[in-house]
Amino acid sequence: MKISIVVDNSGSWFVPFAEKLKENLGQFGTVDLLSDSKNIPHSNDVAFLLSCEKKVTSEMLMRSRSNIVVHASELPKGKGMSPLTWQILEGKNRIPITLFEAVEAIDAGPVYLREYVDFQGNELLHEMQNALGMKIMEMCEVFLSDWPQILSRGIAQNGEPSFYKKRTPDDSRLDPQKSLTEQFNLLRVVDNDRYPAFFEWNGRRYNLKIEIPK
Repeated sequence: MKISIVVDNSGSWFVPFAEKLKENLGQFGTVDLLSDSKNIPHSNDVAFLLSCEKKVTSEMLMRSRSNIVVHASELPKGKGMSPLTWQILEGKNRIPITLFEAVEAIDAGPVYLREYVDFQGNELLHEMQNALGMKIMEMCEVFLSDWPQILSRGIAQNGEPSFYKKRTPDDSRLDPQKSLTEQFNLLRVVDNDRYPAFFEWNGRRYNLKIEIPK
């Protein structure tokens, strides 16, 4: 098999998992780890489009027999950006993980696999990303172990879609008038370096860092 893994965001938390996934999928054939979907080879068998920010064109999709995305929501609910973060902010700790076929419409292709990751409600972002990364790798291996037969068992998405917007640094804003308990889920999903929690008081901005003591 000819397999491609595409991660077009070099700063993505998923990069280390993509590198490990490349090793794991070597049992199925030749694996390329790519930073741009334009580099997907022609006559490719499976392209895993994981943590991609750029839209993959129809021409790129045609290069592979299967184009696979893994998304942390129960599609068609929760299409769009940062689904894990938005669901944690909604108070959810059972997060669905959906593996599906990429099509031109965003997050709209048939579903092949759906699993769940369960949290206790006290994990911070890096812990949740680690659990999500491990589950994504596992699902990709399961998909390939049953490929191409699994393609005939894809299920069309059904139901009313919903969409999550792209998060911005301002979404990490805390309200100094609210308690930490009320805002703990927001603290759970902030990135201390890239988009830290912050609040404004008396004309000044203060960043807060949250971490588990070693």
